[in-house]
Amino acid sequence: MSTDRRLEKATPETWMNPPGGRWTFDQVKDLELPFDWELMDGVIVVRGMAEWWHDQVRDELFFRIKQVKPDLYGINAERCLVLGTYSSVKPDIVVFDKSGIDVASSAATPAAIVKLAVEVVSPGSQVQDRSSKPFMYAEAGIPYFWRVERGEGDRPVVHEFWLRRDVGEYVPAPEHPRHTEKLETDRPFPIGIDLASLLEL
Repeated sequence: MSTDRRLEKATPETWMNPPGGRWTFDQVKDLELPFDWELMDGVIVVRGMAEWWHDQVRDELFFRIKQVKPDLYGINAERCLVLGTYSSVKPDIVVFDKSGIDVASSAATPAAIVKLAVEVVSPGSQVQDRSSKPFMYAEAGIPYFWRVERGEGDRPVVHEFWLRRDVGEYVPAPEHPRHTEKLETDRPFPIGIDLASLLEL
């Protein structure tokens, strides 16, 4: 008796060959591989190792946001975010509405509760962080997106985007689309961060 391969779970032996051409989140959510990975449009994509600058900026930005966020919000870093049946990725930072979610039993963060997604660009993730992931976040309805680039003198530069729901695309924040010295915004809540200080040890 034949079985429907489209219902098979991904394994370390089969992850490169999805049945029907695409894996679903349910098929891969328990998959353990000897490297970090994401599911993008049904295909398992290997995540490269990040450099020191990336991790330093991500970690410090995470702590600064956590210090000022209202109690309504939760924050996590590099946790699985489900964007749909065929996509689950790991943004560098996610801010979400924590009301009504049981973080102890949740396998992943649902896109519906996410208010802000942040990607810190690395040499090996430029295309995904600048193009693929913002498109996916906008399609999922996440209202705010920051892309953090390595600027002059290694200082972080934050590009702030707001979702235009009528067209389903991100547009630069109207007043301060590019933050170079200090990140100051009121979306999704008031935040003020000296960007150069993110590199202080």
